[in-house]
Amino acid sequence: MTQRDGVRLHWRLEGAADRPVLVLLNSIGTDLSLWDRAIPLLLPAFRLLRIDMRGHGGSDAPDGDYGLAMLASDIAAVMDDAGVEQAAVAGVSLGGMVAMQLALDHPTRVKALALICTSATMDPAAWQTRIDAVRANGTEAIADMAVGRFLSPGFTARHPEVADSLRDGIARQAAAGYAGAGAAIRDMALADRITAITVPTLVVTATLDISTPYAGHGEHLLTIPGAQHVGVDGAHLPPIEVPTALATALRHFLCADNTTTQAADTLFDAGLVNRRRVLGDAWVDSSLAKRTAFTADFQAMITRIAWGEIWGRPGLDDRTRRLLVLAITCALGRWEEFALHVRAGLTQGGFTLDELKEVLMQTAIYAGVPAANTGFAEAQKIIAIIEQEA
Repeated sequence: MTQRDGVRLHWRLEGAADRPVLVLLNSIGTDLSLWDRAIPLLLPAFRLLRIDMRGHGGSDAPDGDYGLAMLASDIAAVMDDAGVEQAAVAGVSLGGMVAMQLALDHPTRVKALALICTSATMDPAAWQTRIDAVRANGTEAIADMAVGRFLSPGFTARHPEVADSLRDGIARQAAAGYAGAGAAIRDMALADRITAITVPTLVVTATLDISTPYAGHGEHLLTIPGAQHVGVDGAHLPPIEVPTALATALRHFLCADNTTTQAADTLFDAGLVNRRRVLGDAWVDSSLAKRTAFTADFQAMITRIAWGEIWGRPGLDDRTRRLLVLAITCALGRWEEFALHVRAGLTQGGFTLDELKEVLMQTAIYAGVPAANTGFAEAQKIIAIIEQEA
């Protein structure tokens, strides 16, 4: 427990002492338990300092308006008591706002930032309305609304026990604490200052977040010099809905070895050259544009290994590799991949129709007539489309 200006601040430090410290900050209406589902995924890499911000959880909830500078100074005081001189700081929503304020007001304390479903500017009038409701009728008055914004409908339907527990926690929060923290959000003045943040910054947005979506919120945080962006599924509280995706993003960003990252980037770039040469720019551009947080790592892996390592080997020419791919995908019934390489080979001049026919004839003997029969049918569809486009 830390005391600052007569206010007790509750915190918890856990994890191996030789790990780098990661400070975890909660959103308005939650406490340090917000991170419970992500903790087992983060502990192998970090020593974790979780803090109940003023007005939340086990910390005191004094009356009056709070400010982001006040909350940031609270965090610095806790870090002092925890013996943490400098740390990476990850904050959700209000926690992200406080993290930015901390980086601006106490720059030597912050090593890196992870800004999760947060913003540098919010609608003051909307927050004043919410503050008035809480001060008049308590947090029970806004609990259902808050949960509706915090969690996606699908997650709530699948996990009513989580949604109900979250609602109960909000309803039990001291009205003074929620209203005071709401005033900090209402009055924040970060939008014109965030370009002064100089530490490595990761901006995390969620696809179903209606409170601080990428458009209008996350995109503006990318004006922080060098900021990187990653998208995850779910709504406003990724530590609850998608803890694995969030923890993976945090570990990739905060634990990245620059040498390893640069090597992976080099392999990716080399693979992309081969991929474009074999499949064509249009198809590759379309494939890359369809990447999501779920598929991006897989796309990067096949570009580095399949296209960079295998298609870049000198032992076979592109024509031979193309014909091998046709025979193998036909034999295995991988018709989507077969069609892709039929089209790419014919339109890129990789092989002739006669060579395609001979591959399928050979496949009939060594992989079976049914496979070759389907191969001819699938190839004919592609040939017809190419002829129509000519």
